[in-house]
Amino acid sequence: MNTPLQKLGLTAAQFGLDQPAGPRGRSPQAEAREILAVAARARLSVLEVGHGFANSEAALGAVLPRPQPFKMCITAARCDRGPDYVEAEARNSLRRLGVERAYGIIVNAPSDLFSPQGAAAWYRLQTLRDAGLFERIGISAHATDDPVGLTRRFRPDIVQAPASLLDQRLLADGSLARVAGMQVEVHLRSIFLNSLLFLPPDRAPGPMKDAANQLSRVRRMIAEGRSDPLQAAIGFALSRQEGDCVLVGVTSAAELNAVVAAAASPPPDLDWDEMAIDDPAALDARRWVAA
Repeated sequence: MNTPLQKLGLTAAQFGLDQPAGPRGRSPQAEAREILAVAARARLSVLEVGHGFANSEAALGAVLPRPQPFKMCITAARCDRGPDYVEAEARNSLRRLGVERAYGIIVNAPSDLFSPQGAAAWYRLQTLRDAGLFERIGISAHATDDPVGLTRRFRPDIVQAPASLLDQRLLADGSLARVAGMQVEVHLRSIFLNSLLFLPPDRAPGPMKDAANQLSRVRRMIAEGRSDPLQAAIGFALSRQEGDCVLVGVTSAAELNAVVAAAASPPPDLDWDEMAIDDPAALDARRWVAA
């Protein structure tokens, strides 16, 4: 059985390797190298390259520890571009990262699988898996994408889905338990819900204003339980038997060290069920951007 730290995975989407040096002059590459070193020492399992990270794959490949210790997952190109494009981009991603093969390749937009090119693109990903370029192929779903239906139809090896202390929808309705019951590897993502749990209620995004009282109540319950939001979020995610991997995103080695320390600590004794927010509109972070 994996230890809590081995159940943790890391997403590189927040490394900012395509950004200029920070205010202290530290390059993103130096920070990323240190983050990956912390992850390797802590024996974190999965490294997700991340959606929209293609332009920085070469930079990531340059700072990866060697030999590469992670189960690396890359994001597939849009399936609606057709199978030839999907395969070419998959091979290009491996080349830019400096690896011959990767653990997984993930379709980031499930709706693309229902496009005219979707079935052919999915079959091509299966072919790449069977050829040994990837060990597993997967789908990243939102709560509204029907992960159970997607799993039944496409039979992925991996399903990534949001689950957090605040957003327990796919846990409460049993969706992720059913997905896991189909012998699918489940990766829990968005466990910090875009850092919402760490923000004061008066700084919550516009769509969350109606749920501000619920957010205040959750923060109060965490404090009364002698815990803090990071420990609570990590402890909750790692406690879920549905999840084989818990993906976290960080921007610095200091942040990852804090996550590792929280994961290595005993989980707080809190009433998880009472902390769920029941406002689907507020929980959809895609609406925050549009607001």
